[in-house]
Amino acid sequence: VIMDAADAMVATGLKDLGYEYINIDDCWAVHNRTDDGKLIPDPIKFPEGIKGVADYVHGLGLKLGIYSDADTNTCQGQPGSLGHEKDDEESFAEWGVDYLKYDNCFNTGASALDRYPAMRDALNATARPIFYSICNWGDEKTPTWAPEVGNSWRTSADIKDFWLSMKHNFRVNAWYP
Repeated sequence: VIMDAADAMVATGLKDLGYEYINIDDCWAVHNRTDDGKLIPDPIKFPEGIKGVADYVHGLGLKLGIYSDADTNTCQGQPGSLGHEKDDEESFAEWGVDYLKYDNCFNTGASALDRYPAMRDALNATARPIFYSICNWGDEKTPTWAPEVGNSWRTSADIKDFWLSMKHNFRVNAWYP
């Protein structure tokens, strides 16, 4: 599916219009880490691993993104990166990942400023530039701290397919200069 999406980005001309990222969302890993703390790509969904997908996507002149979470579990209950930031950053860099969406599910109450900078620091420690997208739904006044932590950030909850949802997110964002 990811390779098909990359092919479609090129075939439809979206790449030529400036679209560059193909992102893998939640559910790409198995539910356990290795004994040394590494994430394991699902071998059924990714028989050549994430590196194989990254190589394919890069061969088309595009970039690959991946998903993780700033707590112990992702939104779908897979391993999150909290406490494993260095392990995960090393894997992402080794695999050729160019973008990380870092979510906020299963937050046990720890402050965003205790969780998100740790991954920023891990990503900055690698020689590979990885775009860091903070997805904490605007909690804890994200626009006031995220510019110092990530490359982009969510400022509100998910937008649903009805007007009140969009109106709510507009109002939330109207509070920030």
